Parts: sequence; structure tokens; C-alpha cells
Amino acid sequence: MKILMIAPEPFFEPRGTPFSEYYRIRALSDLGHQVDLVTYPIGADKEVPGLRIFRSLRPFWIREVKTGPSPNKLILDFFLFFSALKRLLLKRYDMIHTHEEASLFGTILGGIFRIPHLYDMHSSLVQQMDNFQFTRSRLVRRLFALNERWALKHARSVIVICRALFEHAATVTDAKKLTLIENFLDESVPELDAEILNRIRAELPRDRRIVTYTGTLEHYQGIPLLLDSLEYLDPRFHLVLVGGKPAQVDKLRQTARQRNLTERIHFAGQRPHAEIPYYLHLSHVLVSPRSHGTNIPLKIYAYLKSGVPVVATNLYTHTQTLTPDIAVLVDPQPESLAQGIQRADSDEGRAIAVAAQQFAQTHYTAEQYRERVNRALQPIAAPARD
Repeated sequence: MKILMIAPEPFFEPRGTPFSEYYRIRALSDLGHQVDLVTYPIGADKEVPGLRIFRSLRPFWIREVKTGPSPNKLILDFFLFFSALKRLLLKRYDMIHTHEEASLFGTILGGIFRIPHLYDMHSSLVQQMDNFQFTRSRLVRRLFALNERWALKHARSVIVICRALFEHAATVTDAKKLTLIENFLDESVPELDAEILNRIRAELPRDRRIVTYTGTLEHYQGIPLLLDSLEYLDPRFHLVLVGGKPAQVDKLRQTARQRNLTERIHFAGQRPHAEIPYYLHLSHVLVSPRSHGTNIPLKIYAYLKSGVPVVATNLYTHTQTLTPDIAVLVDPQPESLAQGIQRADSDEGRAIAVAAQQFAQTHYTAEQYRERVNRALQPIAAPARD
């Protein structure tokens, strides 16, 4: 098929939804489809067979796009809509594949041009308002809710990335057109490069037990909870934070200084995605202290594959996938998190890590991912039921 994909994100940047978009494109390419991607004028190009990237116009004052809803995104989405419209006027496509709030574009443009629409639902748009504290306006929240319901009802096929989203979407539309595709793919290399490994190892204290967090530093990720847990954690444990925008890292550094935690935390900042497996390999415990939301953190899949014990908060954001057999689950309290980290760094924790790695090797393969993407394409050839 010739597919028009509309992605209202900076593509490519190493964060949740752009990763998901990239692996969708990879799977579609492997299945023999051609993808024209219309996306923001920000981000790095990616080389994938059959992929062409078309970027929308960029107002001169917009240099970056933060995670979550923002006024800049609304402005960029305006230009993105017309970029997608231009592609549809110039070329005939077999399907429109949209991500996040571009679902509105897919519903409108799919109706106008009579092209089936696949909605890739990475999160609930309304829940994003809460997670990112974007607005308390009931009118704005209602508009986003209507957009979400409209897209779910009118899309020919819908992809959801976790069980919580599946359950939510199934209350709005026919569950038969929903396909659950967890974001478990990554680009981890089969063998680590010794030079890179030694360079990163030299950054870390040799006489400490390394507790690593990777990902964004947004408030809902539970970073304050993680810092609080250090008060209850044996000093032999050293926290490594990988990720975060420079301004976020600077703010956390200041907080660490104020709380006399500087000697117990290593701030790695944003690193190339290819380096993440090295940090995981050098760790004794991996943590996901997520405190809000229901989407499962993308990092969890890499954690499970690593063979390193995983500690996560005992909330549905994690437990829709994690069980006590493959992770140490703790209450979202500082003392409980500290106890979980110490428990994970034991023979029991290492046995759990082995079980987690075996689970990932069985359930999270590239072949299974492609099969699920192909399954999501099947309703496109069938008549719409809604």
C-alpha cells in the first residue's frame, strides 16, 4: 500500500511517540508498504526503505517542541494539516495513518478523499491534559474528548499501545477493530562495543551499586519520589539519571545540592539512544518510579530485556504488563522504593531478572511486532462498521 502517515511530533527525537512512529514505519517497510511521512519541521531524518519525509512549515520562533500538549504544538499542527492536505492533492494513497491528535486530520481528510483511516492511539488526549497540567478549561478538555471519541468511532482500524488504552477505547468503539501493539522494539546491539562500555564505565563510581533511571524527567515520571527514596537507601547505592532536557537536568542538580545529594547522583543527561544498553548493562538495579498516568513507560521493555533487576511502582501504569514474577513492585512511597531497590540487589532480585529476560525473549520479538502491525492493517480492506 501507499500510506500517508501524519505524525504531530518532532521526528526523529529519542522519546516515546517518535520511537513508536519509527518502529511502525520500520514494520510497514518490512511488510512491503511505502510510507510518506508528514511531520514537524524539527527532528533528525531516518533512513528506512520506502520512507519519504515531508516537513511542514516552521514559524521562526519555534526551535523545539516539549513533550506533551503545548501552544507551540497547536501552531505546528495548523501547518501540519495543510502539509497533509497538499500531499493528498498531489498523490493518491491507499490509507491515512495518524498518530495522537492528528487523528482529527485523518478523520476529516479520510472522509473528504474517501481513504481508510488508521488511528495510532499512543495516549488518551484528555489524560495528557492532566499528566502535563496543560489546562483546567472544561471547554478545551471537552473538545479534546470529542476529538478522541470521533476518531475512535470513525477510524477503520485503531492501534493502542497498552492494555489501559485498549480498555478505554473499547468503551467508545468496537473492540474488534482495536489492535494492541506494545512498544517493545528497540535497536539494542547483539554485542556491546568494549571501547564505549569502558568510556561509560569510567563515568560511574566503581565502589557503588548502580541504580539507573532512563527516560524523560517530566513530573509524572516520579523523579521526586526517586530522590526522596535516597534518604532511606543505603549509601552504597548510587543513582544514575539518564535523560532529560538540559534545563530539567540543571534544576535537578540544584535540588540535589540543596538536599546534599550531589555525591549520590550522577546526571548523565540526554545520551544517544545507542548508548542506553551500555548504561543498563553497567547497572545493578533499574528503576521506574512512575507516579501518574496509565500508559506503560517505554523504558520497561528495554529494562526487561537487559537481565538487570527491575523495580517499579505498584500502579496500573506498570502492572498491566509487570507481575511480581518479572519485577519488584513497590508502593509509590520513598521508603518502599528504597526497600525494593535493596531487595532487587540480591539473589532473589537477580532470579527475577533472569525470568524477566526469558519472558521478553519469548513475547517481545520483531516477528510478533510485524504480525501485529499486519493485523491492524486487515480492517482497512473491510467495509467500515461504525
